[in-house]
Amino acid sequence: QVQLVESGGGLVETGGSQRLSCAASGSAFIDVMGWYRQAPGKQRELVASITSGGTTNYADFVKGRFTISRENAKSTVYLQMNSLKPEDTAVYYCYVVAGRTRTKYWGQGTQVTVSS
Repeated sequence: QVQLVESGGGLVETGGSQRLSCAASGSAFIDVMGWYRQAPGKQRELVASITSGGTTNYADFVKGRFTISRENAKSTVYLQMNSLKPEDTAVYYCYVVAGRTRTKYWGQGTQVTVSS
């Protein structure tokens, strides 16, 4: 079992920055860590991911603005969000893929609201 605790989020103005953090606990080996988001009335969509080896993947709509990173020693993943736009407003969910079964675990979600 893996538990995820997210922090960060809140209200920010257009063009501003925020950093999200997600700390994982548990004994399973954590491979992929990342973030999804879900806006009202929309499907959940992948924002960014990073493997245990440091390979990153970004959705086109955040490339050049968001940066994902992780500290393996702390089992923590970060999402630095710059140049935020109103369309970035959503609940952001941390996830990890862990264990031999490569189970996906989810955080509780944190609201990010970008005011125009």
